[in-house]
Amino acid sequence: MIDDSKVMRRIVAGILEDLGYEVQQAGHGREGLDVLEGGYVPDLVCVDWNMPVMDGLQFVSAVRSNPSWRQVTIMMVTSESEHGQIVKALAAGAHEYVIKPFTADAIRDKLALLGLLPQEAVL
Repeated sequence: MIDDSKVMRRIVAGILEDLGYEVQQAGHGREGLDVLEGGYVPDLVCVDWNMPVMDGLQFVSAVRSNPSWRQVTIMMVTSESEHGQIVKALAAGAHEYVIKPFTADAIRDKLALLGLLPQEAVL
């Protein structure tokens, strides 16, 4: 989970952990890239759009430019709700888009759409 808000990272991480995910956190896109460059390549990255240092769209573009990270699924979790912004994120390589505020069910539903719900969470 990449977000400059510790509270938001805690909320999303809690939802993902409840679904069976192991979660690493980063405060901005550059920290997220540092994690990937360090060798940890997750199945899913949830990333906010508006952050200092490197924003979510820059992160998505950087991940998509590296062939060894092609299998990483990216879901934007952001307050950016304009249709143009959503289109821009998806065009850059994000797979899904969740608009803040959201519910745990909204995150779960998006993961189900992506085929990323851990087996034990499929009920």
